[in-house]
Parts: sequence; C-alpha cells; structure tokens
Amino acid sequence: MSNEYENSLSLDALNDRIAILEDNIRQLIEQAAAASGEQNESRIADRINQQNDELERLLKIRESRQKK
Repeated sequence: MSNEYENSLSLDALNDRIAILEDNIRQLIEQAAAASGEQNESRIADRINQQNDELERLLKIRESRQKK
C-alpha cells in the first residue's frame, strides 16, 4: 500500500484498515503457534513482520491526523 493512498484514507477507513491488520496479526500468531516446520514458521514470521510494519505506518498516520 502506498503512502499516498494511506494519506488519502478517511479516518474511518484508516481505523478499519488498522483493525484488519490487528486481526491479521492475531491470526498469524495463532497459525505460528500451530505451525510445524522451520520453513512454515519462517514464512509466517516474515508475514507477521510485514503486517506489523504496515500497522505501524498506519498508526503514525492516524496519530499525526489526530494531533491536527
């Protein structure tokens, strides 16, 4: 997702996207707990990191908007 797109989201849409990411991360953590095998665990860990990075970007955008 591009920063330009993220910046154009309404606050409600931004909050919805944040909620989706938080749910995705929760589900990935559950999958990681059930996964067996180093390759599966590594793939899930990479996906969790990617989702966390996106979540952090969106939280920063939301925080900056709320300060305005």
